[in-house]
Amino acid sequence: MYSEKVMDHFSNPRNVGEIDDANGVGQVGNAKCGDIMKMYLKIEDNIVVDAKFKTFGCGAAVATSSMATELVKGKTVEEAMKITNKAVAEALDGLPPAKMHCSNLAEEAIAAALEDYRRRNGLASDESVDCTGCCNSCGHSHGREEDFEDED
Repeated sequence: MYSEKVMDHFSNPRNVGEIDDANGVGQVGNAKCGDIMKMYLKIEDNIVVDAKFKTFGCGAAVATSSMATELVKGKTVEEAMKITNKAVAEALDGLPPAKMHCSNLAEEAIAAALEDYRRRNGLASDESVDCTGCCNSCGHSHGREEDFEDED
């Protein structure tokens, strides 16, 4: 059963949409598995001043995306990088075990958007990322970008 907070964030999601001048954008998920999250961040003076999302998926995916944007806003880049899937799930008063993967996607979406910001600003680490194609944090879309394009 879903908590009241999960139902609230699903029924009344916060921060839905795009940020036209976002300086960090990350997309995670796989259309073949069902859930895709795209996170937009606006970062000024090392602070996340705005966050928005577009999610295609189940109610838990929408709720975790919504909560993730709420958690990241106002944080420094360093603080935002520390937001975990557990923190997202706890902020929603828990998720059913079968839906915990949605909180993983929320954490990965934040990480991918922050990595995009770091790369755009010459702050990306020299460390090699062991890319499995799951979160786009390596900078490669692995053919998933077209899975989430807006239909006009």
